[in-house]
Amino acid sequence: MDFLAPSSTSTPTTMHNIEAHTLTQATQDESQDQLMSTKIDNISSIMQDLVYKINESRTNELKMMDSFKDMMAKVTDVCEGMKEHMYAVYEVNSHDMKVKLQELSEVLESCTKLNEELQEASQALASLRKGLDLVPTPEH
Repeated sequence: MDFLAPSSTSTPTTMHNIEAHTLTQATQDESQDQLMSTKIDNISSIMQDLVYKINESRTNELKMMDSFKDMMAKVTDVCEGMKEHMYAVYEVNSHDMKVKLQELSEVLESCTKLNEELQEASQALASLRKGLDLVPTPEH
């Protein structure tokens, strides 16, 4: 027996109930389709937002890396400048030390000559004293 097929014994009320049920079923199916479509649209919108946020995050990360690269370049430049300044200071200091060492060398050479002269004078005095000790002194 087919319950949905109209028969010759169907009454108008039964037909009306079947049509109403079919119409209700169609409305429910349409509502479910709309609900499903809305859910899909919501999921799609959420996914688009996530993709946008991911791309935005990537862009910010790239900017941060570029900024870090710029800072590293500046640090490198500052270090190079400091290194050049240090070498300039070293050069000046080396020149000053060379001049001072030359002066010290000259003073030490002069001290050596003065010491030699002092020794010669001391020897001359010692010889003179020895010569005086040999000469007899007159007695009164």
